[in-house]
Amino acid sequence: MNKEDFKNKAKKSIDDIFAKIDELEAKKDKVKEDSKAEYEEKLNNLKTKRKELQAKYDALNNASDEKWEEVKSTFSSAADSFKEGFSKIASLI
Repeated sequence: MNKEDFKNKAKKSIDDIFAKIDELEAKKDKVKEDSKAEYEEKLNNLKTKRKELQAKYDALNNASDEKWEEVKSTFSSAADSFKEGFSKIASLI
């Protein structure tokens, strides 16, 4: 996959992740009372990771050819970590 294709895929990924976090934010009122604190904590963790992912995406867009593979790998790992976070928080709804 060339750089531009990967950047486009990364942008779609980041948009999907941000939309999912917004969706989880909207659902927080539906969380059972005994799980609200844990849900809030996990949601806040995802929001923090969202900022980190945005920074990694920015680095990806500005990466030199020499740093491309490293930055690409870092972004991919960060994006993949959201899958685990989403599954954990979804179990609380």
